[in-house]
Amino acid sequence: MLKKFAAAALMLSLAVPAFAQSPNTPGLDKREANMEKRIEQGKASGALNEKEAARLEKREAKLKMAEERAKADGEVTPQERKRLNKKADRLSRDIKREKHDKQTAPKE
Repeated sequence: MLKKFAAAALMLSLAVPAFAQSPNTPGLDKREANMEKRIEQGKASGALNEKEAARLEKREAKLKMAEERAKADGEVTPQERKRLNKKADRLSRDIKREKHDKQTAPKE
């Protein structure tokens, strides 16, 4: 009985740091997925032309790279989280602006 308890305690003590080492940014991940869908929808509807879509997708990729750099040391600090959210705010705003401007993709 004591051996089973000790084994369970050891497994738990090893698992807890693994969770702490893996910083999660679920809110940002959800926002990125939503922005990606919005860009794809804009391309499909013609609200975004090729240049606009390419520019927005490039910025989205840069946001993902910045997120990976923030996670690289094992912890996303409050300052890093704030900076990432600010970049996401700007990108989201620009997606809306580009989708609602007068430029459209040529109709085929």
